[in-house]
Amino acid sequence: MVLLLPRHLPLLLASTFLSRAVSVSAFTPTNLSCASSINQKTGVPISNSVMGASSQNNANGGEGRIYPELLVLDLDACTWDQEMYQMPALPSSTVKGDLNGRGEGAIGVMSGPHKISLHKGSLVGLQEHADGKYGSMKIAFASSADTPFAEKIGRASLKMLEVLPGLTVWDLVVGRDWNGQDVNQIGRQPPLNSNKAATHFPRLREITGIRYDRMLFFDDCNWGDHCGNVQKRCKETDTKTGPAIMRTPSGIRESDWRKGLENYVAQALRL
Repeated sequence: MVLLLPRHLPLLLASTFLSRAVSVSAFTPTNLSCASSINQKTGVPISNSVMGASSQNNANGGEGRIYPELLVLDLDACTWDQEMYQMPALPSSTVKGDLNGRGEGAIGVMSGPHKISLHKGSLVGLQEHADGKYGSMKIAFASSADTPFAEKIGRASLKMLEVLPGLTVWDLVVGRDWNGQDVNQIGRQPPLNSNKAATHFPRLREITGIRYDRMLFFDDCNWGDHCGNVQKRCKETDTKTGPAIMRTPSGIRESDWRKGLENYVAQALRL
C-alpha cells in the first residue's frame, strides 16, 4: 500500500505519519526474496524470540525522528581499524584510554603487537545507541571474516572493547539489544559464505524478523561492493526495496555515521 501525503505538509509531520504507518505493516507476514520470516533453526516464532519492542516502537526516537529498526555493521576496516585475518593471536590485553570524553576504558585490544581499535564514528554511534538516542533501534554485525580463527579474534575483541567504562560492545549489542542471544553473522564458514547478500542478510532477516527495508548497512566495500550487492539482492517483495546503505572505505567516521542515518530517512520517506 502506498501512502500519498499532501505536498504542503511539513517534513516533520510527514516523517511522523509515515513512521506510524510503517509500524502497522513492518511485521506483517510477507513473501521474501532472500529468506523466511520464521526461525527455521529453532522453530520458535520470531515474535517470541528476539524481536523485542521493535515492532511496537518502529525504532522512532523523539520529535518524530525516523531510525532503522536494525543497523548492520561490518567489522574489519569498517567498525574497527584492523583486518582480523591479519591478526596473529587472540587478544590478550586491553589498552586503556579516553572514551570520547565519557571516561576511561578499553579503547584497544592487543593481538600480538597489533592494536585493534574502534573507528571514531563507530565509538560515537555506539555511545549514542547506549544512551538511547535511537529509540528501539537494534544493532547486529555482518562480517565475512576469512578464517575460523579470524572469527574467534573478532568475537573476542567485541567482548573486550568498551563503548563506555564497564560496557563492552558485546554487552551493548548482544546483552542489551538481543537479551543475550547472539544474532550476529560473523565469518564465512557454513552456513555462511563470503557473499553477505546470499547468507548473512537472509539469516538476519530470518532470525530477527526485521524487514530488509527497515535496515541500514555500513560496510567499507574495499574488497567488493557488499553494500550494493545486499541492496540489490535482498529486497522485500511488496516495496521492492532493500536495506539503506553507507559505504565507508576509510572506516566509519562520525560524518559517515550521520550520513548513513540520513540515507535511511531518505529511503523511508520514499516508501
